[in-house]
Amino acid sequence: MLAGEKDIICAGSFTNGKDMLQQLQSLQPDLIVMDINLPDCNGIELCREVKQKYPAIQIIALSINNQPGIIRKMIDTGASGYVLKDAAQQEIVEAIRTVAAGKEYFSRSATLLLRKPDNDHLPALTRREKEILEKIADGLTNQQIANELFVDVSTVSSHRKNMLAKYGVQNTAALIKLAITEKLI
Repeated sequence: MLAGEKDIICAGSFTNGKDMLQQLQSLQPDLIVMDINLPDCNGIELCREVKQKYPAIQIIALSINNQPGIIRKMIDTGASGYVLKDAAQQEIVEAIRTVAAGKEYFSRSATLLLRKPDNDHLPALTRREKEILEKIADGLTNQQIANELFVDVSTVSSHRKNMLAKYGVQNTAALIKLAITEKLI
């Protein structure tokens, strides 16, 4: 996507946060476009860690997550931009140029979401997420949950990972603790 942009050089691409963190010192990028749903860590915490270690690096969150609370958490941890994955290629390029110039950039859809009143301090669970969360709390494995709900195990894994990101927690134990404390289940 960025190959045709003469003023943007892609220094690297990583599929997980651990690999990116290991390469940051040697790559020294000006800007990171970061998904907040990563296979090995929570993007909100990764943003915080990058900003603590490398405060000069600008971060744009690129995500399917349209929860105002998550967008605010990314801003609070140091992100200078937030673009939903439904954005056109040109908008992503515009976001990169804007943030690289020292300004903030929030996609139109993210801006509209941030203007909505945040009535609930926590994002709501979908019906399926609630089912899966209850079964996780009961101690079932992903495979057992998949068998009971007649879905693929990857679907259960995906919902679990999305809930971790949605609530900004690091692991399943913290997710269950939050769910009980906040009466989500």
